[in-house]
Amino acid sequence: MEKKTVKQSLAVLMISFMAMTPFQQTAHGKSTVEINADAAILVEADTGKIVYSEHEDKALGIASMTKMMTEYLVLEAIEKGKITWDQTYKVSDKVYQLANAPGLSNVPLRAGEEYTVRELYDAMVIKSGNGAAIALSEVVAGSEGEFVKMMNAKGKELGFEHYQFVNSSGLSNYDMLGMYPEGTDVNDENVVSAEDMATLAYYLLHDFPEVLETSSLTSKVFRPGTSEELVMKNTNGLLKGKSYHYKGADGLKTGTTPFAGSTFTGTAKRNGVRYITVILDAKDEYGQPSSAERFIQARELLDYGFDEFKTVNYDLDSIEKKKKHTIPVPNGKEQEVTIKVDKPLSIRLTDEEKDKVKTKLNLDEKKVNEDGSLIAPIEKGEKIGEMVIDTKEKEEYIFDNKSSAYKVDVYAAESVKKASWIVRSARGIQDFFGNLF
Repeated sequence: MEKKTVKQSLAVLMISFMAMTPFQQTAHGKSTVEINADAAILVEADTGKIVYSEHEDKALGIASMTKMMTEYLVLEAIEKGKITWDQTYKVSDKVYQLANAPGLSNVPLRAGEEYTVRELYDAMVIKSGNGAAIALSEVVAGSEGEFVKMMNAKGKELGFEHYQFVNSSGLSNYDMLGMYPEGTDVNDENVVSAEDMATLAYYLLHDFPEVLETSSLTSKVFRPGTSEELVMKNTNGLLKGKSYHYKGADGLKTGTTPFAGSTFTGTAKRNGVRYITVILDAKDEYGQPSSAERFIQARELLDYGFDEFKTVNYDLDSIEKKKKHTIPVPNGKEQEVTIKVDKPLSIRLTDEEKDKVKTKLNLDEKKVNEDGSLIAPIEKGEKIGEMVIDTKEKEEYIFDNKSSAYKVDVYAAESVKKASWIVRSARGIQDFFGNLF
């Protein structure tokens, strides 16, 4: 629907709205963040806005972060009713061998034993069980080769641009004991850009927020009370009780292979604000892959997001709290209508960015006269336009078609009936003589 900008003569138009949250002096720029990795990105989880990025479009190894796509497809299959949490899976020979292979991250699975989807999912998410991931791929698609096709198709659907999935676990194909998925090569690797990994995290969090219920667990006992009982410890160093605990951290996935180095997709939420961060192949001061550095650098990026940006709320009430915000309705029984928004529009900004913000009200051109005034009748709660906040900054998003303008719907706070012909005629005569004198 096209919109028409109302003339400046109306009281609420083209006004720079006051911020309801104070700012601190901040320095906005990459110079405030020191990242030593092949690629990194920090994204607002609510909007997909890129706050910081470095080599974000380069396809790099992701190792066990591959399991995030497996998680997505498993949760999607459950949502669609194709599989259930209580559904059982009988261990195939391939899964048995890979789930018990020395040197690979696993929860050992017994040959011929049956495990529920929930047990396999927990083993994959918490312990990064490779055998469990492959088992789930067989549950969802019948074979890992077919599942890999689903992974790549889902990547395309979600808008990925630089990626290739070759197995469900994140292992290097050459480590799969010759049992790598059909349609792939022994030397193939899972590679995804930092931006595409952030995109996957975004959709995982938005489409299946329950993912955090598992990814936030520091540990869980596998098959308690049985001979298979095992304490599964989460490899996410930002979780509570871990070496690099970060307040608000509750996901998502680590990854480590010689090809990918040390990788990490993390997320944390504080005071209603959530960020997503991706670190690919973190290095130490000597340029060597470092498991610790992926958490240290993720913390630094998260600090940058939480500390350098503040939440600014834009609302009609922030113009002047003592006055109503009204728009003329010349042909109405009442000649003006009060306008409202359902809730303030919250934006994360630096002080410098806040000073550049421009705000205006766009009314629906089908509801206004040529002079920009509203046309009666108007129903209470009827949408009459949008409040638009333009930050004037060149903002980037993980979605290519995302606009940098923020919008919130504006509604009529009351009904205004159309005035009778007699009343409108009397007003016209009054205006005519008023203009003579």
